[in-house]
Amino acid sequence: MQQALFGGGCFWCVEAVFLSLKGVTQVKSGYAGGHVENPSYEQVCQGDTQHAEVILIDYDDSQIKYSQLLDVFFATHDPTTLNRQGNDIGTQYRSVIYFANDEQKQIAQAYIDELKQDGVAVVTELSGWPTFYPAEDYHQNYFEKNPEQGFCNFAIPPKLAKLRQKFNALLKEQG
Repeated sequence: MQQALFGGGCFWCVEAVFLSLKGVTQVKSGYAGGHVENPSYEQVCQGDTQHAEVILIDYDDSQIKYSQLLDVFFATHDPTTLNRQGNDIGTQYRSVIYFANDEQKQIAQAYIDELKQDGVAVVTELSGWPTFYPAEDYHQNYFEKNPEQGFCNFAIPPKLAKLRQKFNALLKEQG
């Protein structure tokens, strides 16, 4: 088992995308990259802690590679907007990749460099692995538990449709 740690806007949206992938065994929403220990959702939303909303992904690298996780990460959020995803504005919504080791760092940096060479103005932060603080229980598997929630219902189905179009082979079987 391997782990990846990404922030790409509201963790509810990012979590729902990665939970649909083959080889992903668990996704946990949380906070990382700030200066407050054990921050609460309310503290992070105020923007004073400098934490990003992130997801911690446990994955089986015999089924899905880190580079494929990056493919999905970059395809399902806007890596060109600083501290913003759609209507969500603030440092907690920044695009960020936290790397666990030199291999992840090199793969992510090469991916970012390639996007920039293609003319994409990537602002995604690339940083070493910070302390991860799990979000409150009600945030975990949020879309699965709250499929009718307005924001999620507006934002997540288009991300999943895009995922099905571009990466159908990576998706878990729909039961």
